[in-house]
Parts: sequence; C-alpha cells; structure tokens
Amino acid sequence: MPRTIWSGAITFGLVTVPIQVVSASEDHSIRFHQYHLADQGRVRYRKVCELEDREVSQDEIGKGYELTRTQVIPITDEDLSNLPLPTAKAIEIDAFVPLESVDPIRIAEGYYLQPAGQVAAKPYKLLAKALARSSKVAVAKYAWSGRERLGLLRVRDDVLVLHAMRWPDEIRDPSELLPAPAEVSEQEIDGALALMETMTVDALEGPDFTDRYTEAIARIIEAKREEKPLPEAPAPEEPAQVLDLMAALQQSVQKAKASRTGDTGPAEVRELPKPAKKAAAKKQPAEKTAAKRTAARKTAEKKTPGRRPRTA
Repeated sequence: MPRTIWSGAITFGLVTVPIQVVSASEDHSIRFHQYHLADQGRVRYRKVCELEDREVSQDEIGKGYELTRTQVIPITDEDLSNLPLPTAKAIEIDAFVPLESVDPIRIAEGYYLQPAGQVAAKPYKLLAKALARSSKVAVAKYAWSGRERLGLLRVRDDVLVLHAMRWPDEIRDPSELLPAPAEVSEQEIDGALALMETMTVDALEGPDFTDRYTEAIARIIEAKREEKPLPEAPAPEEPAQVLDLMAALQQSVQKAKASRTGDTGPAEVRELPKPAKKAAAKKQPAEKTAAKRTAARKTAEKKTPGRRPRTA
C-alpha cells in the first residue's frame, strides 16, 4: 500500500469529500551510489553550517527566506500548515472543462485520491460518477510543498485521479522554435497519415513499451556479479540517406509492417499515392545534359592527337 502524501478534502460547491492522496506511479529505475574508487567506500553528502564549519543534524535545520545576505526570515512547518488560503487543506474545484481543451503540456505527475473513511464513500462516489457521465474533467486549486498549484481531476477505473498542472505563465512560448517556411504537398500528408495508420496500436502495452534501458543495466550488473563477459551492444543502424520524402514514407510503411507481422517482403503501400510526376520531369533534362556532355567529350578526344612518348 503506497504511503499517504497529503490528507485533506475535495470541495465541490457545498459538498466536501475527505480524501487521502497517494502516488499513482512507481519508479523502477536502477539507482547508483557514488563511491571512492580506491577502496569502494561510500561517498556521502553532509549538511554543514557555513558559520560554524561543522555538520548539523536534521533537528537543527529549518527553512527560511533570505531577505538579504545578513537577514533570513525563518518559516516553520506550522506557518506553512496555517497558510491564509482556502486551498491549504482542501482541493477546491473551480470549474469543469472538456479534457480536449487542456493542452497536455500543462499536465504533470498524477496522484490517486482515496476516500478517507466511510463518511467519504458516498460523496466520493457521487463526484466520480458525475465526472464520468459528464465526459469532463475538473480544474481545481490546492496548496502543497510551499506553493499553490493548479490541478486536473478525472476518473480512472472509478478512482479519482489528480494531475498537477502548470500555470499558464509557466509554459514557454514555442514560436521562436518554429522551422523555416517549407511547402508540404497533400500527397506527402496522405503518405504520413498512411504511415501513422500502419503504426497505430490499441494499447500502450507489450514488448515495444518496456524499459529496455533498465533491462540492459540489469544485464550488465548480473554479468559483472558473475564475472562473465559484458553483453555486446548491438551495432547502430545506419540512417538511410533518402532524399525523396515520398520514398522515405514508403520505406517506413514497409518497415513498420514488417515489425508487426514479421513479413520482410515488399510492402503493399496502396494508401500511399505515387510520387509526383514533377520528380520524373526533373530527371529528363539532367539525362539529356549528361548525354550531350558525353558526346562532346568523345568528339574532343577524336580531334586531340595523342601525346608522343618522351625520349631520353
């Protein structure tokens, strides 16, 4: 059972739902420690007071806001727990919106909300059922970790989920990252849509959606533990130098189909339109020019007499 991160209530108009917040995700990453190469002793970070030049224990450490270099305003846990905010002890729902109206870039980590006791069971279920039937999500405010946050409430398998959200002014303007102006044809768009259709899956599950990095680290650790040769890294695939975008799309469809079905034969890319005739038209002048150059070179060779060999 995951530990409770925060306890409070959801306020929905005059309805109050006592809840407990637990993490909705787990981190399975393999973690490393720093150690001294000479003797494999652990290297640790210690908390040292700069004025006394000594290590201090946790009960000697407090929070504070540095007003100037010589003046610090101390802030206690009690101060933070009694903030003059209605969201300090409650997740306050402000509005309901369609999920598609929320830019995913604003959505951060997720938490499960569980009812706190029997008294919360009915209002909890009421809110979950209403949210599910409305096909909307709730936008709420709450205060954790020294700041007020914006949150998104939705339903997952009859359980309320809270996603942390970023405030509008926390999202950077991406306009400066736009690519240079370029024309994309309808044929190329249709080709990209055909590739997307080939790569569409029903669920994000299976061998394609596993953490291969963690698995590779685990194999290295096991090999070193058993003093065996380390697993060899696969040779990186050379990127195909394809200048024709339509040809690249066709090859991508073929590769995607092969990875799904195991069929390495030629792909049936009926969805992809044939390359534009302009590409073929461009080649004709180049071929004619090459033929003219070859004929001119032969004529010049006939007219030029061969060199006589040098005599000693």
